[in-house]
Amino acid sequence: MDEVEDWIRHGAEMRRPLLAHFELKNHQHITIVGGGLSGLCAAYRIADRFPERQVVLIEKSSRLGGVIETWHKGEWICDLAVNASRPHPSMWRLVEDLGLQEAWKASSDKAKSRWILMNGVKHKLSPLSLLKIGPFSLRKAIKNSRKGGASVSQVIPHRAIADAMTLGIVNDTSENVDADFLFPGLTKFGSDAPLKKRKLSAKIDSTYPIFLPKKGSITSLDGGMGALVDALQEQLESMSNVEILLNTVADSPTSVAETFKVPLSSIIWTAPGLLEHQNTNWISIFAVGFHQNDVKDVPFGYGVLIPDDSIPFSGVLHESDVHHSKRTPDDHRLFRIMVPHGRWDMEDQSIQQALSVYFGNAKPVIFENIGTRGIPQFKPGHMARVAKSRYDFTYLGWSVSGVSITHVVDEAERLVELMEC
Repeated sequence: MDEVEDWIRHGAEMRRPLLAHFELKNHQHITIVGGGLSGLCAAYRIADRFPERQVVLIEKSSRLGGVIETWHKGEWICDLAVNASRPHPSMWRLVEDLGLQEAWKASSDKAKSRWILMNGVKHKLSPLSLLKIGPFSLRKAIKNSRKGGASVSQVIPHRAIADAMTLGIVNDTSENVDADFLFPGLTKFGSDAPLKKRKLSAKIDSTYPIFLPKKGSITSLDGGMGALVDALQEQLESMSNVEILLNTVADSPTSVAETFKVPLSSIIWTAPGLLEHQNTNWISIFAVGFHQNDVKDVPFGYGVLIPDDSIPFSGVLHESDVHHSKRTPDDHRLFRIMVPHGRWDMEDQSIQQALSVYFGNAKPVIFENIGTRGIPQFKPGHMARVAKSRYDFTYLGWSVSGVSITHVVDEAERLVELMEC
């Protein structure tokens, strides 16, 4: 493909570096470390496109999927981490290839509203939010960010709004987050598209299989995003050229090369932990359900972000409001509570007491800590360092490309296209 075709197929993902070793395409045996979404997509795309090549997928735990997991309890359903995808043709292509078209639905049109809780008052996020930031200040900050290495707080000169955005995405405050990592198009990180934005967008829209999503919408799977992991696993287990090794620890690419007697250049590392400048922020997820009459004063919407660190949770996602598919028993609503460990005393009672900040005196009918996740830090300058990185192996995954499901799905496609060259 030429450059224009690449941008039509991948859009702004072309701004992100692809750390693929040039010798990978020459190997008949490929070893992938990490059974999260990055590893699963890479294994599936490579094994499907090159059936003559052998692929070994190594995962240290007893399950595949990494951070993506769906919790079920009776009729209650809640995703632990990623619960939907923003529009991008690569995700639609994957869903179609896996035969999940019928379960792939756009989010509720009624759940578009998002809020920020500031000084005890909820403020609706909208274009009018620019007035709180100051349009001229924002424009100047964005322009300055294009020099590279800026934090999100430098790009969005309103601390509460900036913190709310980063806490809702990477569980960190805005001064600690690389703007090039979260907003590469805004900061002009990487290469520019060869077409004007409107023309490129129109061409990208024409490539969506299944259906063309509405602007600003998100899309999810009936029954949760765990269905995506299940479908990928089923496909891989049916392929004669794929071997999956669970409960297999890999300390480093070098140790994998020695253990499996393979060249470093044949290894694809998708697991976290290799970037020396990264630390991990931990967050716990609570599923909290109410009878809908008890929370009728909580408006229907996407959710609220809470930058105030005196409150133990940083966000409330209206899990049952958002999705097309049913997530609760009849006449109930489900909320997902995000609790950064830096704010929390690790006692569930603290969360129960703090719920009144958002839900008033309503008593939950279900309250459960459904899991813990670690999110790498992406400090200012992260993407610049990544772009300069050179490895003797291929490095894919969220630690490099981003925390959106779209990034890693598209990254696997880009890798396979590079191997075809």
